[in-house]
Amino acid sequence: MTTMQMILIVCPLVFLASFVDSIAGGGGLISLPAFMLTGMPVHMACGSNKFSACAGSIISAVRFYKNGKMHVLGAVISGILALAGAAIGSKLNLMIDSSTLKKIFLIILPVVAVFVLFGGNSRRRKTLLEGKKLYLSCALIGFFIGAYDGLIGPGTGTFMIFCYTTFVGFDYVTASGNAKVANLSSNFASMVLYLFAGQILFSVTVPAAICCICGGWLGSGMAIQKGSKFIKAMLIVVLIGIFGKLIWDLHLFG
Repeated sequence: MTTMQMILIVCPLVFLASFVDSIAGGGGLISLPAFMLTGMPVHMACGSNKFSACAGSIISAVRFYKNGKMHVLGAVISGILALAGAAIGSKLNLMIDSSTLKKIFLIILPVVAVFVLFGGNSRRRKTLLEGKKLYLSCALIGFFIGAYDGLIGPGTGTFMIFCYTTFVGFDYVTASGNAKVANLSSNFASMVLYLFAGQILFSVTVPAAICCICGGWLGSGMAIQKGSKFIKAMLIVVLIGIFGKLIWDLHLFG
């Protein structure tokens, strides 16, 4: 597959992924398989996806910060620990055989998709944690979900929001803002490791990063009633097509 063909496949899907993520979460469930659809090695798909995801995460985090929609110290603590967790997860990812990793994704990603689509709306903890308990919880959330982000990736933001609201007591908007910071940190740590491992295809991921920024900016600026339900329905359709193609490529059914 030529570079231009890869770009034509990846860019529209990454734009859609970023748009979806900014409204309903779960964009990584589209963007990572999009890179895999091009036929590039799985580790390179992971690295290229992290590069473009960093671009989108920066825009989202800045917008939440400027609007005062985050608990700053909690976000910083989560972000620092997410760096460490993602570094460990990414190293584990690079140690796994490419074929095995692709099969792991095909098993795990549908499970994550079900959680994002149907189980991501948690009940908020009745009282907000304070002091050391709050900061310890933010640290643990950052580290462990950051490690997941480095190893697997998709669903990270949804998992973070779930944990922040359920265990810390943040409201949904604050949880989303803090999740953007922690996710930016984990994306950056993973991207650096993939970069030094030579697993980023810049000719494809730079255009994808631009599309990621545009999709995230457009999606986060839209206020559409019942938009989340529409986006989730669209997400299901896209996932069915992407996973079907990946399974066919692996010849799992003969």
